[in-house]
Amino acid sequence: MTKDEIIDIVSDKIRLIRQESEYTQDKMAEIIGLSKKTLVQIEKGRVKAGWSTVVTVCALFRESETVRHLFGNEPLEVLETVAKEAIEFRKERTLGGKVWWKELNRKDGYILQQNIISLHFRIIDKEAYRIFSSFDEEAAVLRFQEIGRNKV
Repeated sequence: MTKDEIIDIVSDKIRLIRQESEYTQDKMAEIIGLSKKTLVQIEKGRVKAGWSTVVTVCALFRESETVRHLFGNEPLEVLETVAKEAIEFRKERTLGGKVWWKELNRKDGYILQQNIISLHFRIIDKEAYRIFSSFDEEAAVLRFQEIGRNKV
């Protein structure tokens, strides 16, 4: 997934996100820092949202069912992974990946998973802390192998 793909996805669903939250266009525009005119243009598909608008929408509406379904229940993790191209050892507690994640490998208490919606990869430890995340499968597999050798 790329920034452009995320921009397209959120731009296409921004009306649904707004309606799910029961906001008027005026209120939604105020919340995300846009003019109503710009929001209307995005909702009608005439323009795409900018990256900062997409990040704002995903952050402020991360509990929205629509946003969760777009990004496999982890919108901020997906955005952070795309923006930084990978996340290395920023320990963050997860729910363990019981719903949105497919387990690819397990070794020494570490689990390599892939999100079934966004398709990004992550490594979590035995306490369900995320220690690596990337869209690059090869990088994720290599890091998983390294962790097994180094016992992080």
